[in-house]
Amino acid sequence: MNAPGISVLILTKNEQRDLPGALESVAWSDDVHVFDSCSTDDTIEIARAAGAQVHSRVFDDYATHRNAALALPFRYPWLFLLDADERPSSELSTEMQRVVAEAPANTAGFRLRRRDFLFGTWLKHAQISPYYIRLVRVGRARYTRAVNEVLEVDGPVAALLHPLDHFPFSKGLEHWVAKHNTYSTMEAELIVRQQGLQNPSLREALMHQDFHTRRLHQKALFYRMPARPLLKWCYMMFLRGAVLDGMAGVTYATLQSFYEYLIVLKTRELRRGGK
Repeated sequence: MNAPGISVLILTKNEQRDLPGALESVAWSDDVHVFDSCSTDDTIEIARAAGAQVHSRVFDDYATHRNAALALPFRYPWLFLLDADERPSSELSTEMQRVVAEAPANTAGFRLRRRDFLFGTWLKHAQISPYYIRLVRVGRARYTRAVNEVLEVDGPVAALLHPLDHFPFSKGLEHWVAKHNTYSTMEAELIVRQQGLQNPSLREALMHQDFHTRRLHQKALFYRMPARPLLKWCYMMFLRGAVLDGMAGVTYATLQSFYEYLIVLKTRELRRGGK
């Protein structure tokens, strides 16, 4: 069944393992675009075989790359943003097709809950950022921040009820660690260059009505705190309740704290001039 009104954008880099499932999950759209970062595996062939339109671009940073993808000529006024390791539930797919037909003219996007999984377990408590804007009007959204990018939408954002499932460990722990090793380098470089918020506000971090604005202030404040990796582990384990997710939650909290420690170490190294 085709779903008039919704195009789909999937960014890829060597995603031959996950892409088939992602494409199958959005088979209801007849305008699927795969924006590839010069894959060396069968990603492009898989996308074309499924009928997707394929575009290629050399990756530079996450915000710039994603903004280039947002500038593609989409067929429909609404765009669903999907990663290769994500799967919209059938209920979410149906809901999206309904809301775009009913949305007020000034509605610029929709936020949904993403459910991260590890060891087959939903990280219900351990997941730090479960809400994401993934359905937007074409031309009303743009990304900022070179890594762990933020999607900014020009206009009101409504909420979707049904979840998007995410499998960040689908390629194994080694792949997750390698990816976050790269992320930590980019985060450290951003910190040293003092990009982002220079004067974060505790009030904005706690009280701002927009979730993503709160996150920006929270992150900026967090980077100024001592013992960040330990604080992050304790926060995830006991305040958010990662321990309630069992071994998967404990593992995820530990991995996230290790990632934070890499940022701390690499920031110190850069400030010492690599010595």
